[in-house]
Amino acid sequence: MRTLRSSAAVAMLALLATGAAVPAAASGGSRGGLTPWSLALGRAALPAGDGWAAEGTGTTGGSAADDDHVFVVDDRAELVAALGGDNATNRTNATPKLIFVRGAVNGFEDADGTRLACADLADPAYSLSSYLTAYAPETWGRTKPTGPLEDARVRSVANQTAQTQINIGPNTTIVGLRGARFDELTLMIDTADNVIVRNLTFADSHDCFPAWSPTDGATGNWNSQFDNLSVRRSQHVWLDHNSFSDAGNPDANQPIYFGRPYQVHDGAMDITHTSNLVTVSYSAVTGHDKVMLIGSTDNPSGGDPGRLKVTLHHNYFEGTYQRLPRVRFGQVDLYNNAYRLGGDDFQYAWGVGVQSALYAENNYVALADGVDPAEIVHDWGGTALTERGTWLRLGNGTPKPVSLLDAYNSAHDPDLGTDAGWTPALRAGPVLPAPAVAVLVPLFAGARL
Repeated sequence: MRTLRSSAAVAMLALLATGAAVPAAASGGSRGGLTPWSLALGRAALPAGDGWAAEGTGTTGGSAADDDHVFVVDDRAELVAALGGDNATNRTNATPKLIFVRGAVNGFEDADGTRLACADLADPAYSLSSYLTAYAPETWGRTKPTGPLEDARVRSVANQTAQTQINIGPNTTIVGLRGARFDELTLMIDTADNVIVRNLTFADSHDCFPAWSPTDGATGNWNSQFDNLSVRRSQHVWLDHNSFSDAGNPDANQPIYFGRPYQVHDGAMDITHTSNLVTVSYSAVTGHDKVMLIGSTDNPSGGDPGRLKVTLHHNYFEGTYQRLPRVRFGQVDLYNNAYRLGGDDFQYAWGVGVQSALYAENNYVALADGVDPAEIVHDWGGTALTERGTWLRLGNGTPKPVSLLDAYNSAHDPDLGTDAGWTPALRAGPVLPAPAVAVLVPLFAGARL
């Protein structure tokens, strides 16, 4: 097997950038094609105090895996085997496991390595042309699609879920070796506590069978099901040094149906369904629409109140449109993140949702000319936002300290309050001033080794 193609110095730098302690390297040099530095990266646990995922027992992932549960995988079949052997049941496999990803793993790979297409996953009774004819608003109206054709679309989605959604169990670490990619798949962390995912590039987790939602917004919208990475009903999760994009398949290039873009992507990394104690660090999202949803419903009976505690630090968002993040219920610590935003499709960055408690400190925002700073914050039914130390650069202007909350309140009614009601205590290392964030975060965020 090939060894990790990076120097020890680069690997050490990446570890130091996250604040992770460096575990003892395996004796005898490289083992199984893995260098001591890659093994050290895989064995690393979340540093003490590093965000909400460090609370209580902390997050160790698969750092305790024995030698029989350390894997290097090259394709989808090997990934599923390393996670337990059966994608349908792998999410219950709690055996500590450490998985290194090498090269590109594609969710559309069949068991024999054949690359499937959307048509291979479609139910025989489904076709897009028939769907567009049956549910055109001028004939169907503005009610939810029902009937045999919608049922066939749902069955098609189930086929894609079984193929492209890769399920992870508890006590797992997945680390990308240099250049490792997850293409056209969803990494699903559902009812799987204590998981670490690091140093991976996620690209184009597209939905072959988007749903038409005629009551979503003023004129309806197309909605897709598949995120690049999804955390549901899980806690103690660390997502670090990952990159996310739509690759060469952005939603902006999709056709228009029923007067709305045919949107084939959902979240880059969503944290929903009562998840809790999550840290997202040093990750990068570029050219994606719906980046991060924290909390999936406004209904408190779903179990989200008191949960959805998430830390986002040293992440880089470039050319993204919305949900940076959008928050419901959770105490979310948003510090030392860098944003480069703008364009016709940009909507907002910080979504203040129902019973949310968003604490934003020392973030750096660069906006293209023509973007109103008052639109960075959006009120989705929340009441308050704590903001400190934000710096803003407009176009080619000089960066300066601002309050984006004040900008929002000056342009919108009713005002949002200035105190989210809590102060973060779990942070590893000093909080950088925002001008330093502008320089350092784009350099270090994203998959690196």
